[in-house]
Amino acid sequence: MEALELIERISNGEDSFTQFKREAIPAKDLAKEFIAFLNAEGGILIFGVDDSGEIKGLLFDEIEKLGQLIGNTAEQNVKPPFHPIVKNLSIDNKILVIVIIPKGVSQPYSTSSGDYYIKSGSDKKKISQEELRRLFAESKRLFADEEEIFGSDLNYIDIDKFKKFLKQDNPDVLEKIEKNDLSLEIVLENLELFKNGHLTLAGNLLFGTMPQKFNPSFFVDCCYFDGYDISVTKFVSKQTIKGTFEEIYQQSMRFVTSQIRYYQVEKDFNSNAKPEISEEILSEAILNTLIHRDYYIQSSIKVFMFHDRVEIINPGKLYNSLTIEKIKSGIAIHRNPILSSICKSLLPYSGYGSGIRRILKIDPTVEFINDKELEQFKCIIKRRVDEI
Repeated sequence: MEALELIERISNGEDSFTQFKREAIPAKDLAKEFIAFLNAEGGILIFGVDDSGEIKGLLFDEIEKLGQLIGNTAEQNVKPPFHPIVKNLSIDNKILVIVIIPKGVSQPYSTSSGDYYIKSGSDKKKISQEELRRLFAESKRLFADEEEIFGSDLNYIDIDKFKKFLKQDNPDVLEKIEKNDLSLEIVLENLELFKNGHLTLAGNLLFGTMPQKFNPSFFVDCCYFDGYDISVTKFVSKQTIKGTFEEIYQQSMRFVTSQIRYYQVEKDFNSNAKPEISEEILSEAILNTLIHRDYYIQSSIKVFMFHDRVEIINPGKLYNSLTIEKIKSGIAIHRNPILSSICKSLLPYSGYGSGIRRILKIDPTVEFINDKELEQFKCIIKRRVDEI
């Protein structure tokens, strides 16, 4: 990091990736700062700058003691230990110590006493049980949709729905089940919908008789606000949609398509009307949200309509190393591989990572926002009200 880059970063103030410290702090407090960065996206600690962003600098004996403190803390107070990069830079004859903390490769990290932290804006917070489960899952390459739902059993599977799926996906297997040549339980286990006597999350969401009993945050909040933002006091219509994957997809589509307008393309009065938003775009966006959302986050999917746009908000930022640029180019990394696999036969979903490209081909103005702070992914579709 060069001096000019550092000056610009300091002038921008503290954020999720930058923290100021006027001087050395106790090892236990420094460990918390390290851990928060390691469990998030990484960042830098700048010593010699106060909270207001004023450059104060450090004395040489302070720098020497700080170097020892940083090394000892990273080794002894952070579990597992890590190796920070430490640099000294001079700005206006004032020496600053910059500690570069990468995104941790062995998440989750904790203090020596077992406390976990993560960045929250320019500050840090203790990690909730949900966030901790997610970090453990990511570090061990576990997937939320394969987790067992304790308290569930085969009685909570809608057999008719599952057989309807098999009839389309693998009729030979269905025939063997009907002839008692193959156990239904074995088939469910092979598809990772059932494990150790319990439904998996995927099994419950796709074919459960009571999906929200075991996964209460699995629903879609739909609202058509009578205005341009959520602060308005009136709504045109709203609906909370629950059920299985297929039911939620169909009802969510119905909610939006019943509210959007249609406009005349040709002059002929009897010509077909065209929707202001392509149904293919809506389908792709809603499917992506259902299949790729982060099921460790206890929050609903949001489908918000306004006078000028539709926003589809997905709990969870983009998975793994995915970025907006990567998904636009068709790169796919599946957060929920079981759901992704089954939905290829259950819903109009390909699973090839081509959905975003199809959306942009139809309407290049569709916007995607990967909000790492709020832990959500948002798709914004403009309404063609100016053409009506």
